[in-house]
Amino acid sequence: MNKQQRPPQAIRPQGPRLMDLKVESRLKNIKHKIIVMSGKGGVGKSFFASNLSMAIASLNKSVGLLDVDFHGPSAPRMLGISGTRLFGTENGIEPAIGPFGIKVVSIDFIVPDDSSPIVWRGAIKHNAIRQFLADVNWGELDYLVIDMPPGTGDEPLSIVQLINKIDGALIITIPSNVSASIVKRSIRFAKEMSIPVIGLVENMSYFHCPDSGKSYFIFGKDSTEKLAKEMGVDLVGKIPLDPRIAESNDIGEPFFFKYPDTEASRSFTKIAEKVVNFIEKEKS
Repeated sequence: MNKQQRPPQAIRPQGPRLMDLKVESRLKNIKHKIIVMSGKGGVGKSFFASNLSMAIASLNKSVGLLDVDFHGPSAPRMLGISGTRLFGTENGIEPAIGPFGIKVVSIDFIVPDDSSPIVWRGAIKHNAIRQFLADVNWGELDYLVIDMPPGTGDEPLSIVQLINKIDGALIITIPSNVSASIVKRSIRFAKEMSIPVIGLVENMSYFHCPDSGKSYFIFGKDSTEKLAKEMGVDLVGKIPLDPRIAESNDIGEPFFFKYPDTEASRSFTKIAEKVVNFIEKEKS
């Protein structure tokens, strides 16, 4: 195994039983766990997970974000904290702190640089996720948002195995029939794993032209509504296209924090309110 295939120094193997007990102990202090997933890549899932975390935190909730998209860890950049390095204390690995006090853990904080590939098999990914849950000093949180990679493979299965109770799943799509046909797999995955589906989110939904005042449906229209009806889930929100989103992501600035009064940020707030209402109503 070459250097790039080894787990980084912070990921050290420990006995499975000991690790599982530590996971259980850490999770007792986290009230609610949400997964953000999509069967398809390129739909803005990490952008959504990052900005949803900020939106929930803006509702006076304590929030953590666990990025298990090992092969494309972009959430830290979207939160403006890419390049942060993790360090250990007697209480465990200390997470990075993002906007609104969000606690963040990502493989991005461990790899040497952006060009270093993660060449891991499923067992190593499972152990890394286990350690992120067991050894990170998450403290007491209202919500832990988990940013999944595309698909329904090793990482989602590991999360389901390690977290006994996941409070809900948000499924991200874009308004195209191609995306809708693939996203169905994530909805079925959640249902088969007995995870409540909070609903679908349509990213890149439309572009509202400030000059003409018209809305343009660049990637298509109505496919997400049809998908929601077919799969028996709610459509909880639509995020419009905004050139400032791409600009913020590219330069590593948190969009929701920098542009709170935009239509896109208001959409995130509405979705966050629906998420909180869904989960806390279920718990009451």
